[in-house]
Amino acid sequence: MAQIQFSRGINEEVVPDVRLTRSRTGDSGTATFIFTNPKALDSGNTEEITGMYMIDEEGEIITREVKGKFVNGKPEALEAVVLIKSSQDWDRFMRFMERYAEEHGLGFNKS
Repeated sequence: MAQIQFSRGINEEVVPDVRLTRSRTGDSGTATFIFTNPKALDSGNTEEITGMYMIDEEGEIITREVKGKFVNGKPEALEAVVLIKSSQDWDRFMRFMERYAEEHGLGFNKS
C-alpha cells in the first residue's frame, strides 16, 4: 500500500509525472511531482490541501511545498517538491517510489 494524499484520508487517484534530481555526491536531491487535473482540485472537493503525504508501510514522507497551477482562473495542476537532504532520506524516498510505481504503473527513464 503506497498512496499519495493532499488531504489526510483522501487518496489522490491521478498518477503524477515525477522528476528527480540528485547531487553528484548523492547526499541530497529533489523530487518534483506534477499532477494534471488531480482529484484534490475537483470542484466537488471541499477538503483543504494541507501538504503532500506519501504513505506506505514504513510510515509517511511529508512536504508542505505544494503549489497550484491555474489556467484562465481554473485549477489545472498541482506541483509538489520534496527536498531530500541525506542519502538515508534518498533511500527511503526510493523505497516509497518503487512501491508506488509498482501499484500505479509508473515507469523510470534515466536522462
